[in-house]
Amino acid sequence: MAQLRQNYDQFVARDTAVLVIGPDNEKKFTEYFTEHKLPFIGIPDPEHSVLKLYGQQVKIFKFGRMPAQLLIDKKGIVRFVHYGHDMQDIPKTEEMLALIDQL
Repeated sequence: MAQLRQNYDQFVARDTAVLVIGPDNEKKFTEYFTEHKLPFIGIPDPEHSVLKLYGQQVKIFKFGRMPAQLLIDKKGIVRFVHYGHDMQDIPKTEEMLALIDQL
């Protein structure tokens, strides 16, 4: 999330909302976002309802939820999906920005 925070203004410049959805409850999510001064939207998903909706995987031996990045356009159409195989497997910000620029 540090990478997103550092480049957040580039997403804003492209009229793009950044949403982070995680497994923690609302209290933990709020504490984390406040402590780290994250400028984007955080959505707690302790019941995994969003996770199930988009097919994100949980692997207990790899610390739980695997990373997933989706790019959804303003019409609600999913334009890009990346499901990570471990916690380090996430697209670089530059890749996501390039995809946004293509829309």
